[in-house]
Parts: sequence; C-alpha cells; structure tokens
Amino acid sequence: MTDNAPVQPTPLTLLGTGAMGTALGRAWLAAGHPLTVWNRTPARTGALAAEGATVAATAADAVAANRLVVACLLDDASVGEALEDAGLTGRDLVNLTTGTPAEGRSRAAWAKARGARFLDGGIMAVPPMIGAPQSGAYVLYSGSAALFEEHRETLTVPAGTTYVGADPGFAALHDVALLSGMYGMFAGVTHAFALIRREDIPPKDFAPLLVSWLHAMAPMAHTAAEQLESGDFTRNVTSNLAMQVAGSTTLLRTAEEQGISPELLTPFLALMRRRLSEGHGDEDTAGLVDLLAPGEN
Repeated sequence: MTDNAPVQPTPLTLLGTGAMGTALGRAWLAAGHPLTVWNRTPARTGALAAEGATVAATAADAVAANRLVVACLLDDASVGEALEDAGLTGRDLVNLTTGTPAEGRSRAAWAKARGARFLDGGIMAVPPMIGAPQSGAYVLYSGSAALFEEHRETLTVPAGTTYVGADPGFAALHDVALLSGMYGMFAGVTHAFALIRREDIPPKDFAPLLVSWLHAMAPMAHTAAEQLESGDFTRNVTSNLAMQVAGSTTLLRTAEEQGISPELLTPFLALMRRRLSEGHGDEDTAGLVDLLAPGEN
C-alpha cells in the first residue's frame, strides 16, 4: 500500500529576529513551516509570533524544539553566547550570521565538538528581497554537504541556494569577495557622479548611461578568471596595461579640472603603474591580483 500523504514542511528553529531574521521567519511561516523563534530582546519576536511562530523563553529551549536550527544573529560572538547552554547533540546548525572565513571554520569545529552538523551561510540579499519571487536573492552555503542536501528544500524557501564547498569558511569568503567587488563598483559610481555634480547634467539622465556601461564592462570578470587560471595575463587582451596607464592621466586631469578629489581612483591607478613598471605592459589588469596576493602565481 503506497502512502500518498503529502510531505509536511520541516519544522525549524530561528535564533535572531532582527530585520533579516524576521524576513527569513516570515518566508518559512508563509510556506507552512512550523517555526520556533528566540531573540535576546523578546519584544522583537512579536511580529513573527503574530504570524504563528512559537516563542521560546531561552535559546536553549528554542534549540531543543527542533533538529534544524538557523542562527541569524549580530556576530560570531553572539552565536557562541546564545548557544552556550544549548544541547547541540544531533542538531543541524545553519549559521547565517555574517562573519569571516576564519570564524566560519572555527564555529564549524566548535559545533562538531558539541555533536552538531554545521553549515555556514552568506546572505546575498537585503531583507525586502527575502521571500520575494524573482528578487535575485540567494544564500551561499559551505560546510556539511549532507546537511545541505537534506535541508535544501527548506533552505530554498526564503532565497535561492548556492553550495560553494565543504570548507566551512568558503561561504563567508565568497560573500566578502562579492561584497568587495560591489564596493569597488560603488566607488566608481560615486566618482562618476562627482565628475558631473556641478554641471548642467541631471543625474537621473546620466544614470542609465552609467548602468549600461557598467553592464557592458562586467563580463571582463570572465576574461580575468581565465587569465588567472592559465597564468597568462596576455591572453585575449583588448586594451593592455601600457595603454590603460597612458590613458589614466586623462582621468586625473579631468578630476582636477572638475575640482573633485581623485582619492577613489588613485589606489587602483597606482597598482596599474606599479605593475607596468615591473615590465608587464602587454598584460591586462588581471595581473594586478598578483600584487595583492603575491606568491600565488
């Protein structure tokens, strides 16, 4: 006789009900997952309690309620403090607290010593994107592959999932690497708007041009990746370093003419000139990676 009963959504515990934690919790509740929540400040659990979550008096009680435990707290230290008195044996701990690669590895060892499987996560989204179809939100995961596969369906409810490896530090490393690229882009956007700030050029008219240009340039990351893997920074070069360094003087002169600081550009331009001075004029800018991570080529 075949059991055709529908599979019930996995119950889980959520530690931390700040803006991100609340967004995660709402997504799980909306999908029918029984949810137990805890927060150091109990009043902040009110929104999820009103939507059907069970509020635990202590973090230890919350952990005891379910096998799957998700932490979304302030920092790594707060994870340790919250779980200090919790029984973790047999639990699956998914840590979505922002941290460093070293903290992810250390917390994985800490969890294993307490009898838990561990998965670290890096959330590539802001709270309004969580649980929103087509928002592009996703979470990077690393650590226990078995844990990830078993709970993949539940973890996919709030946002897409991308598993990046068994090393527990890889989720945080990918997270910070992606954010670093983002802030580099923010620096360029900031400088671009500063250049036109005092002119009769409406920023809203300039913005579409800027977005289109950055979108067209973004695929250079694929070329850089191929060059880094091959070790040949002269492969498929369109505009070599010598040409780019020569042209960079125009960027600096224009900033001076417009009366704005070039401080967002000068660090990168200095790296370009340094690489050129070492005899790499026929390369692309991917070679600059070796100046930041010497000994890796």
